[in-house]
Amino acid sequence: MGSSSFVPALWFLAVLALIPLALWLLKRSPLQGLNAQGGVRVVGSTFLGPNQRLITVALGEGEARRHLLLGVTAQNIQFLQELQPGECPAAVAAPAPSFAALLARARLPKS
Repeated sequence: MGSSSFVPALWFLAVLALIPLALWLLKRSPLQGLNAQGGVRVVGSTFLGPNQRLITVALGEGEARRHLLLGVTAQNIQFLQELQPGECPAAVAAPAPSFAALLARARLPKS
């Protein structure tokens, strides 16, 4: 009776030991790198209102890369248009100014 009470505890420890091994194998599986290797990548996003935004996504790599403009709401995602290579807004948009730059610009000059 004494040795059979350890069996569930041993199974529990074995399952706990297998979790990091399963995560390690999943990280190195071919399915994991789908988005990083030619999958879908979000290039830019603009909020329009509550639960409404425009998203630019990039599909593919190199010469085969396509940029799509999508309208996203809480209920659906709608394709709006395919952007030409030079039209991608993230490629031409300037970076947003930092908070320190905005604060310095907002300060009144001392007289």
